[in-house]
Amino acid sequence: MEWVMNTGIKIVIAVIILIVAFKIINAVFGKLKKKAEQSGKLDPMLIKAMINAGRWLAKILVVIALIGYLGIDTTGISALIASLGVALGLAVNGTLSNLAGGVLLLITRPFKVGDYIEVGGFEGTVEELKVVSTKLITLDNKVVYVPNSTVSTTAITNYTAMDLRRVDLNFNVAADTDFAVARDALVKMCLDQPKVVAEPAPVALLNGPSKRGIEIICRSYCKPADYWDVYFGLIEAVGPVLAAHGITTPNEQLDVNMKN
Repeated sequence: MEWVMNTGIKIVIAVIILIVAFKIINAVFGKLKKKAEQSGKLDPMLIKAMINAGRWLAKILVVIALIGYLGIDTTGISALIASLGVALGLAVNGTLSNLAGGVLLLITRPFKVGDYIEVGGFEGTVEELKVVSTKLITLDNKVVYVPNSTVSTTAITNYTAMDLRRVDLNFNVAADTDFAVARDALVKMCLDQPKVVAEPAPVALLNGPSKRGIEIICRSYCKPADYWDVYFGLIEAVGPVLAAHGITTPNEQLDVNMKN
């Protein structure tokens, strides 16, 4: 009865406080996340990481306070936690590297949610920056999780960081082609594409002779989201355009001489 009247009641009170405190913490940080997202001043990826970190920190402080309320000596617990921390640190060395990489990415912010990037041999749209990995959605709708240690220590190509993206295409035409005619035809073809911007203006440049005649480089600009539409649109249009101007595209030819 003495234990029930003292320690038992304290445990019940501590459990009630723990449940209520956790619900309050979840509600408060949920509202903070909603307001931060509505303001639009912070990156959604940064908001989520900060809210999750704050929520867990608040819960840990509540647990520590309740342990002190119950009168439990934390000296032995501290020593145990320190020992477990060393063992855990050795066991999850790679995970800690990924965690540190995630923090570095949040600070440097080389990309944001919705950017199309290439990193670690993978390409895709950034869906989420998790604690230990970055979630990408590839063009063929696959989900790829790239470790943050890899993302933070390798080269990152961000294809959507700029307002415009250049579309480069190489075309081979017959060696006797009038380059001025081919150039004007290709530039007009680019301008006829509705998603190609007028400035910077499209250009067609002579890249010199090739094994299949002469090579022309065609360059045009569009918004990053329109890149593939413009790319395949130009590929589809180039054949009829060249044919309409009497320009031929040579095919590889192999001559075989037979000897007795």
